[in-house]
Amino acid sequence: MKPAAFDYFAPRTQAEALDLLASYGDDAKLLAGGQSLVPTMNFRLAQPAALIDLNGIDELFFIREDKSGLRCGAMTRQRSVERSALVRRAAPLLHEAMPHIAHSQIRNRGTIGGSLAHADPAAELPALAVALDARMYVRSVTDTRWVAARDFYVGLFTTAMLPEEMLVEVAFPTLPPGSGWAFDEVARQHGNYAMCGAAAVVGLDGGGAVEDARLVFLSVGEGPVEAKRAADLLIGERPTETAIRAAAATAATQDIDPVGDIHAGPAFRRHLSRTVAERVLSKAIEKAAEAGRH
Repeated sequence: MKPAAFDYFAPRTQAEALDLLASYGDDAKLLAGGQSLVPTMNFRLAQPAALIDLNGIDELFFIREDKSGLRCGAMTRQRSVERSALVRRAAPLLHEAMPHIAHSQIRNRGTIGGSLAHADPAAELPALAVALDARMYVRSVTDTRWVAARDFYVGLFTTAMLPEEMLVEVAFPTLPPGSGWAFDEVARQHGNYAMCGAAAVVGLDGGGAVEDARLVFLSVGEGPVEAKRAADLLIGERPTETAIRAAAATAATQDIDPVGDIHAGPAFRRHLSRTVAERVLSKAIEKAAEAGRH
């Protein structure tokens, strides 16, 4: 297993990388952690004419906080995010979910931006980004723009970025006071791709009714799948076990349209989605209620 021949570039600045990307366009691939790209190149499923290595661009490695929330550079290692005390405080759902991503050896090398831009429908980070209402900052030689996570994913392994654009950073807004969150997934073995997973964020009003709810699945569609009907069913309601079960059933039957593979068929994925949705909604509501008591 050897990749096809390619030109290799190791720029030291964003500007250099973007110039190269503008020159090569669709014929170039950006190398971040390489945990997904390198195997696909070795199998010759990807045969770029040029490989632009971003590992020498120091300005893409950072974790910081501002008045709006947490911001992470695209080249920040997943392990750094997992171990960051700032992430744990400012984006606790992100912190909670990081250990579910593959294995520690993969997270040591894999990057947050690489996973988000790769847009694997079975990956955890795209679903987390949508659940947390994250924004992606992308650049080209001529333009810069912010893209909401829910608009960033447009299809299987496909994002809204143009061929000459590069993901620079991701911003996770601070959750409103009194919010609860949870993440869970089901895989045959820890570190394997999940057969189904979900992230939930729930806010309760002063009377204990659901004020805001987001439920986002992974591995049940062509990208992260937001269960809007299930969330709408909860808004304004007391989060009883009956209400949670009804929302989970709605998510499994109306919000997703899973396909089968060698690991799980559509019917089993619907079953898993219902179970996982109940778990994460219950946990998120429990955390929101506890936050409301303090």
